[in-house]
Amino acid sequence: MDITRFSLDEWDDALPDDGFEVFHQPAALSVLDDHASGDLRLYAGVKGETPVALFPVFVDNRSVGTTVLSPPPGFAVPRLGPLVMSRSPKRRKQEKVNNEFAEGVLDDVGADGSLTLFRAVCPTAYPDPRPYVWSDFSLDTSFTYRLSVTESPDDILKSFSKSLRREIRDGEDLDVTVSYGDEDATKTVFEQTRDRYAEQDRVFGPTWPYVRDLTQSLADENRCRTYVVRSPDGDVLSGVIVLYSNDAAHYWLGGTRTTYDGTSVNSLLHWRIIQDIADDDPVESVTEYDLMGANTERLCQYKSKFGAALAPYYTLESAGLGMQVAKTAYQFLEQ
Repeated sequence: MDITRFSLDEWDDALPDDGFEVFHQPAALSVLDDHASGDLRLYAGVKGETPVALFPVFVDNRSVGTTVLSPPPGFAVPRLGPLVMSRSPKRRKQEKVNNEFAEGVLDDVGADGSLTLFRAVCPTAYPDPRPYVWSDFSLDTSFTYRLSVTESPDDILKSFSKSLRREIRDGEDLDVTVSYGDEDATKTVFEQTRDRYAEQDRVFGPTWPYVRDLTQSLADENRCRTYVVRSPDGDVLSGVIVLYSNDAAHYWLGGTRTTYDGTSVNSLLHWRIIQDIADDDPVESVTEYDLMGANTERLCQYKSKFGAALAPYYTLESAGLGMQVAKTAYQFLEQ
């Protein structure tokens, strides 16, 4: 296997039909490259002329050492990390591709250096982090909620909890409207989310210029929508920014708890998003809704009502006490 670096155009051509995250898409990587510190390197494992593995990393050389990150922190990127696309049905060959690619990338970035901090949050479709564990990186498992949207809306609604169905019905009886929002609405959703984090004394990394550039870039390819609930006066009560990969619609930012006339409107928002997915709108190949928030107990109490499946994903990072000190020095932000 040859380990090489791709341009964004080559990366676009090499992406598989499924199994990648929203932020693996060139439009998203380009925006991250504009806003994040460090050098974006698009690693590819190539056999013959066929790409069999991909790994975008941001390499930042600083006076205190080097960071190798996928994704870069502070940009609300839930997952990035490696993609392995071995076409062989044989387990041995799949593992060989995964092992060789991991070894090649880690060697090229110097991940075993005493002053190098490596961290990757893998896609849900990445099943085998063992090569990184064998290279002495620590492994942590997290979860997201993935709701299958392959049945009719009526059948999907029946799978929700009784209280969630009631909240959706109550929302539909309100004198409010759910619609797509423009850039002003997106900015309002961003500000509502930022302010909610501040109220909870939590770090919120994304800036408006970054969110604006990302949503515009993805919207140009029908990969982003902002859904908003408006009052009869036209005010935005709440909203959700949704990003789309080939497989799933991803709840990204928004959804701050809002009530109107005594009823929460967020369930109505999610229901409209789910109905659009069921109608193949805007990306026909999407069959799931990624609700996020499965690692925070207080959020699970609400999101578990959708009856979605838990999907695990892995975080790999440099181990040891020294790396704990390094993470403080690099000022890691909550993602």
